[in-house]
Amino acid sequence: MAEKNYKSIELPPKYVPKKSEPYMCPEQLAYFYQILTAQKEELLHDSDSVLSAVRLAEKNESAGVGDDSDNATAEQDITMNLRMSERDNNLLKKINSALERIENGTFGYSVVSGEEIGLSRMLARPLATMTIEEQEEYEKRK
Repeated sequence: MAEKNYKSIELPPKYVPKKSEPYMCPEQLAYFYQILTAQKEELLHDSDSVLSAVRLAEKNESAGVGDDSDNATAEQDITMNLRMSERDNNLLKKINSALERIENGTFGYSVVSGEEIGLSRMLARPLATMTIEEQEEYEKRK
């Protein structure tokens, strides 16, 4: 029997992975793939908006629009937008990494030990790359 391709599976509207299913079966992979892809698309859309806001603020500042107070506020807005953009880029990298792990069959398994991360943890944090115990140990060492 050929394995179902998670990208082409149509899930029921209210589908949520269950512990009674085989761990990271095609339906579960489809669920996480769809969530991560939607997050990625939203981030890409938001990054376009942030860049537009930064460009507009820079254009107004260079055109001499406003007084010193307006320019200071515009500078703060630019800085905040750039920080948000950097945060979004880091999140985008994590999402792309998770999508790669789905593709290569390692999603849901620890990058440290190869053990199952666990469905509950993956539902709570689809970007998790370690078991709770490994994550706690990692954070202690930091």
